Amino acid sequence: MLVLSLPIVLSQLMQVAYNLADTFWVGRIGSEAVSALSFSWPLVFLMISFGGGFTVAGTVLVAQNKGAGNHDEVNHVAAQTLGFVILLSAGFAAVGYLLTPSLLPLIGTTPGTTVHRLSVEYTRTIFLGVAFMFGFFMFQALLRGWGDTKTPMYLMAFGVVVNVVLDPFLILGFDANPVLGALGLESLGASLFAATGFSGFGVQGAAIATVFSRALGAGIGFALLFSGRVGIDISPADLVPQRETVEKIVRIGAPSSIEQSTRALGVTVLTALVAFAGASAAGVGTDTAVAAFGIGNRLNSLVFLPAIGLAQGTSTVVGQNLGAGQSDRAERAVHVSAGLIAAVLVFVSAAAYLFAAPIVAVFIPGEEAVIAVGADYLRIIGPTFLFLGVFNVVNGGFRGSGSTRTAMAFSLVSLWVLRLPISYVLVEFTSLGPTGIWYGIAASNVAAAMLAAAWFTRGTWKESVVERGSHVPADD
Repeated sequence: MLVLSLPIVLSQLMQVAYNLADTFWVGRIGSEAVSALSFSWPLVFLMISFGGGFTVAGTVLVAQNKGAGNHDEVNHVAAQTLGFVILLSAGFAAVGYLLTPSLLPLIGTTPGTTVHRLSVEYTRTIFLGVAFMFGFFMFQALLRGWGDTKTPMYLMAFGVVVNVVLDPFLILGFDANPVLGALGLESLGASLFAATGFSGFGVQGAAIATVFSRALGAGIGFALLFSGRVGIDISPADLVPQRETVEKIVRIGAPSSIEQSTRALGVTVLTALVAFAGASAAGVGTDTAVAAFGIGNRLNSLVFLPAIGLAQGTSTVVGQNLGAGQSDRAERAVHVSAGLIAAVLVFVSAAAYLFAAPIVAVFIPGEEAVIAVGADYLRIIGPTFLFLGVFNVVNGGFRGSGSTRTAMAFSLVSLWVLRLPISYVLVEFTSLGPTGIWYGIAASNVAAAMLAAAWFTRGTWKESVVERGSHVPADD
């Protein structure tokens, strides 16, 4: 399990590196640019989450069929899931691009302002590259189910390097570029600027760098799948949807898609609530609160990466063991993962609490108001990281068994029954402002973990969704 999970943790760390690199360089433009990223992210996350939820079906079906010895079926379900998700991406790209200017004001942007314009530019550019994102995530999910987490990690590392190299130039251009300055190449930067006049795309440059790096990664991933060099061997003809297989993909993937997309929608609602709380709180302001929330969210994602990695590794171990009829080993994997993540996050929580302000300051230097609000975020939520980690691992166990409806139910309860209502009450009926939302998030982390752990002990999730030696027939 650790062999599977460590590359996933590193891959997730690199995934966050995409976001942190964007935030770091965009922060050099100013707080309005960081706010634009914060407003854009909920819509981007919503889109990725809805389509990405179906990648869970790929992981579950590949893992359980491999555990059951159905090796031919592995190739079949891998190709079908990949084709289905790529088709979804085309629809998302078109709808998202068209609706972006109308959706962003619902989160809190004001049409006609700089923040709104920058948010539209960034979000639309990301939507144009959504097929590459979906394709890359699908490649990761299929190989994760197969038991190969190293190849996606290497490919992710390649994409991160490309993104990190492109970011400072596409965002800031050549004029007084800090990277060239740090390398002692100021004269080269001056010459390039004189020849091109390129002063950067600003916030949109971050999106261009991300889309380009994802496109390279997806292209390499598809080539590996079609070549058969990674254990899974598919052909273009296998991508044509077949009703019976697609129905199984939807049955397993739809709950995860609903879970992830409603969680993303919840982040959108939470961002709007933060904007409202910031506007109504004395001495804070909308842009300050949203910028702090955006930075806090990215740091939060970085902090519980071990939980995400262990959860996904646990899904693979649970899936393969249930496919092989080893339910006790599947349960033991979840217990071990929960204990490991609890031990790790105790120390992470302490560091986040003690060094909150310096950590936030790295991403938006000189913006004292944003740093103060962001530090409060970490100090309040940090002590609950342990509970958030355990919750992710237990839900990973549910998904690996194919009990995606159970995982969906707990995610919905965590967000829509606990987090948002508590946060709203604290904002509306107290004078805490954005701090009330931070307390609401912390409370939901603790309560959700306790509920999910209690349900897990019932053992009703220990059933495989495939049969040993089964095969999904093609349509006549």
